[in-house]
Amino acid sequence: MNRYLTLLLATNLLFFSALSFSQTLPDSTAKSIKSLNLNAVNIVGVRSIKGLGHLMEEGNCIIYSGKKTEVLLLDSIDANTAQNNPRQLLGRLPGAVFSETEGGGFPSNGIGFRGVNPVQSVETNTRQNGYNISADLFGYNEAYFLPPLSAVERIEVIRGAASLQFGPQFGGAINYQIKKGTPDKPFEICTEQTLGSYGFFNSYNSIGGTYKGLSYFGYFDFSTAQGWRPNSDYRKYNGYLHVQYKINNKVTLGAEYTSMQNRIHMPGGLDDAQFTADPHASYRSRNWITTPWNIAALTLDAKISDHVSFSWKNTYMHSARNLVWRNEDGGPGTLDTINPLTSHYDSREVEREQFDNFTSEARLSLHYGLGKTENTLAGGLRFYYAHMVRLEDGVGTTASDFDLSIDTSGWGKNLLFTTTNLAPFFENIFRFTSEFSITPGFRFEYIHSTAAGYTTDDVGNKLSAIGSKNRYIPLAGIGMQYKTTRTTQLYANISQAYRPVDYAALTPFASSAVIDPNMKDASGFNADLGYRGTFRNYIMFDVNAFALLYNNTIGIEQKTDSLGHNYDLRTNVANSLHTGAETYIEIFPVKMLTSEQRYGQFSLYNSFSYVHAKYISGLYKGKWDENAPQFIERFGATYSIKSFSITYNFSYTSSCYTDAANTTYSATDATVGMIPSYIVMDISATYKFLKRFNIKAGINNLADHHYFTLRTNEYPGPGIIPSMGRSFYISIGARF
Repeated sequence: MNRYLTLLLATNLLFFSALSFSQTLPDSTAKSIKSLNLNAVNIVGVRSIKGLGHLMEEGNCIIYSGKKTEVLLLDSIDANTAQNNPRQLLGRLPGAVFSETEGGGFPSNGIGFRGVNPVQSVETNTRQNGYNISADLFGYNEAYFLPPLSAVERIEVIRGAASLQFGPQFGGAINYQIKKGTPDKPFEICTEQTLGSYGFFNSYNSIGGTYKGLSYFGYFDFSTAQGWRPNSDYRKYNGYLHVQYKINNKVTLGAEYTSMQNRIHMPGGLDDAQFTADPHASYRSRNWITTPWNIAALTLDAKISDHVSFSWKNTYMHSARNLVWRNEDGGPGTLDTINPLTSHYDSREVEREQFDNFTSEARLSLHYGLGKTENTLAGGLRFYYAHMVRLEDGVGTTASDFDLSIDTSGWGKNLLFTTTNLAPFFENIFRFTSEFSITPGFRFEYIHSTAAGYTTDDVGNKLSAIGSKNRYIPLAGIGMQYKTTRTTQLYANISQAYRPVDYAALTPFASSAVIDPNMKDASGFNADLGYRGTFRNYIMFDVNAFALLYNNTIGIEQKTDSLGHNYDLRTNVANSLHTGAETYIEIFPVKMLTSEQRYGQFSLYNSFSYVHAKYISGLYKGKWDENAPQFIERFGATYSIKSFSITYNFSYTSSCYTDAANTTYSATDATVGMIPSYIVMDISATYKFLKRFNIKAGINNLADHHYFTLRTNEYPGPGIIPSMGRSFYISIGARF
């Protein structure tokens, strides 16, 4: 490990040395670079050379000044978008941790930052085109739907300081911005067909265009695979249509609809011995899940005057999660086999949830003069109402296919949750000079939650579950930005964060853990101090230190009952403090030395993070926080010449624990223990020809490394959920 850390430090020193070298080039070299003729790039609100950039100070009635922001421009990166491989795109984000579960039964891979839980992106405010797409913001903030990356134009990330503009989450916000219809012709069709290992097939097709004031874009995406493990086959349909009408130069109306239908076979979890013996294996053949997702949106954007802009997004989501399985009883080591007494399988358990929510989010930005500078006020109001029905413990069939029917005994739990949220917020950029600005902000969250229905105890008695709770949460923050040059800047911020105990924590869905009914809400703050920018057209960098305080962290404690049986307790473990550093540097060495491109271009990027996440109070004081790898190092190299480009990606993630006691290994419980460190390498290439066509190909997990990113006491486990081994893909695309 020491040898590897030395390599990491040497790699980062190499990049910083190159950065220093760029500032001390001979005058003749600098002059030749200054005289380069660059092709025009029409990107609004993003500062970037290629690949990863950052957002400008403000845009779309939102203030980004003083915040750590990142933007991934997908068309400029070689990556496997057909399979939504997170490492090849989101891996450029320093400190991003992925829960690679899509192949194991979760509908989408999760993401977390700075040591917070990445599973289903529960700590991250997940958005599409600026509006929320997760199940239930305060009741069940899990992302079961993500748009296909083939349809995404760019991915915007705002770290912890996003809590004032987007909501009180700890993990920041991520926004998937879908492509729009081409502005220079009335109709365009794009298609991309991909074949891959283990029966993978993806068909992506889109149309778009602009005619006078009307523009539109739509896609249909179909994916299917047999899966890397037995019993991991799936099929998924995605559809989307966006229509936008420009009434005049000041007012634009938009409407869009997103739909996703899927059916996923879940191969189940493994214990440590099973994973060591054969990570491909599956001991469950009767576990299934579907997560139909439907989102409709209406938007209004208006330029009221040269100084005032208005944005209004209204969305309605009607979605569900349906699960039939036989897995949690006895853990992963208990086989799901035919019962010799009945000559049939035992009955499965059926769980169903339905999510309906409405969100209206209005924003206004105002530019006004104060002294000799122009200042910016941006604020708004969010209204949110959610209605969630949870049906659990239904006795299902003894069959093996996907069947959600239950017997006449009905549901063991029938719960209805509602949430009403009202949140005014504002931030103001005070520009003291053209270089220096301070941005204070404030947000107030009112949350009214209700619960109704019943649960059933161990002897079959129905217990009423009726109650309500009001929360009043003020959140404040302040940011600073100083432009050291035209293209570089210092930034700093500190913002309060908050997360209420949600329904998922109090009434977990398909979990083998015991729940503490007296859990408390989490609170804390995020802080950043960083330096970012570009040097000429060949170096881009972002270097920052951060701190994240997370009070009342919810985690897993291992307990022993009166009979000597071990069990997992989900409860408030303690307060934790996450500190560390993140660096991203991308260099174009050929551009650094010469404007000659006869032999192509070459670029290198390095994304590194160090996270020191430990409990600072309670029984586990001094222990490492769960799901928080200390080191994440990612490196990539791209070579391009004319219409061909190829990219190599290297990813290292250090080990982490999955429970507060920092259990290294448990022979009896695979839901706790260490997640070992792992190295994964990917390679991808693109060739464009005849102006309209392209071929993409690549290898995921080049060295076929056996690893996992998740131990879980819930579905799709319990136990270890292995990540996919080596796989290949090839696709052909066209644009007409």
